[in-house]
Amino acid sequence: MSRRRKTRIEKWFSFNRYRRRFGARALAGDLLGDDLEALKHTLVPGDVADYAYGSLPDLQAHLQRLRQEFVGRPQLLYHHAALIVLIRRESEVARNFARFKHLWLAERAFLTEHLDLRWLVAACDTFIDHDPDLALRAALMNGVLLVNTVKLQETERFLQAQTGATDDPQALAALQSRRIGLCDGLSAFVAGTDDTLRNMRWRLESICAVHPLAGIVMVIFERLQQPANDNVFSRFRQRHTRDRTRWW
Repeated sequence: MSRRRKTRIEKWFSFNRYRRRFGARALAGDLLGDDLEALKHTLVPGDVADYAYGSLPDLQAHLQRLRQEFVGRPQLLYHHAALIVLIRRESEVARNFARFKHLWLAERAFLTEHLDLRWLVAACDTFIDHDPDLALRAALMNGVLLVNTVKLQETERFLQAQTGATDDPQALAALQSRRIGLCDGLSAFVAGTDDTLRNMRWRLESICAVHPLAGIVMVIFERLQQPANDNVFSRFRQRHTRDRTRWW
């Protein structure tokens, strides 16, 4: 059995829970504002962008470090990330989630174009946790599953030093000539001809039509296909030869 989430009572008596959102109201007052257009065209100042590792207990210190990740990029992207942090740290959740959703409804095109996969998935997680629309939550879960599966698979390649490995010709020939079992009745994807991912894409498009914001999933799926984003999806795109069954 997996570990359960803390109950409301357990959260109530957690000192760390309060410490992680101390000063949140004052910090939230500096976010967004009325002029989203200005935030889109104002860049976060600084010299070099730096991705943060881990989470700091002090909220102000955490947000200051997070801001470094967005140096040279539009302020609106940092404000989006900061709202997610406030929501995750349970600071005025209803109010901050309303601001978060308003931001997405107003600037969906801008956010999906400029946010990287990390923050697109974080946005999906936030809607899944807090939006009352069950259809939207179910659709966005597809984006989270896609990226987290790729994250695990690519991390395993890194751990096993398999980056840049070439296909075994004998394995490729076997794949093209007979069924290759993987686990629990699952068979291998036939590189070059298989229609599995094309059909999955069609189903994703159908599911994501339920809500405008569910289109985030299709943006995530498209990003995973890009040759520059080296991952299992983009590599199989390069292996694929049959146009009728392509999925990108």
